[in-house]
Amino acid sequence: MEALIFDMDGLMVDTETLYFEAEKNLARRFGREVKEETLARMMGRKPLESLVIFAQELNLDVKPEDLLEMRTAIMKRSLLRNLRPMPGLYTIVNIFSGRLKLAIATGAQQEFLDLIVDSLGLRSKFDVLQASDEIKEGKPQPEIYLVTCQKLGLKPQDCLVLEDSANGVLAARRAGCYVIAVPSPQAKGQDFSSAHAIASDLFAAIPIIEKLLLSANTGPL
Repeated sequence: MEALIFDMDGLMVDTETLYFEAEKNLARRFGREVKEETLARMMGRKPLESLVIFAQELNLDVKPEDLLEMRTAIMKRSLLRNLRPMPGLYTIVNIFSGRLKLAIATGAQQEFLDLIVDSLGLRSKFDVLQASDEIKEGKPQPEIYLVTCQKLGLKPQDCLVLEDSANGVLAARRAGCYVIAVPSPQAKGQDFSSAHAIASDLFAAIPIIEKLLLSANTGPL
């Protein structure tokens, strides 16, 4: 393993809670209630793709582009007030910084990636920051991880991915990466059977990664 790739929303920062609240707020603006199942299907996808699902399942005659603009405005306000790192984030970044190349591959748009990374003070720790803006097919398709690996100058099989959603795990597996699932509370009940390993939080992911690195250096344990 030569690189560690982080998903962002729900994995590095507790933004899935904020997204769920923003989407519930958005649904109420149109006199609707959005189901938890719908919100779960939206997780990890490109912003516009997620709003296509939202509009279809709520039977809204509103352009997804307009819904995205509304949600973005709500989320900007929420992020500035409520941005919180997930437990273990700074620890895991500091432990593997300098030992592995670090990257972020997120379904969020570039402006949110920039806002979050700079608010956390972590920009200098990462070799690649990959948002969804230039990605044609979002998670669960593998494109974002293939592009991130290419920018790292590595093969997917040499990259380890941390993901909090089933869509993200599928994307990373399809790309050919080793995947550790760290399910967020909002991903409860999702199918993580395709992950190579599952950790309860980022602290718990650390010994799994250390064991992988040791195995790579000494042979199978």
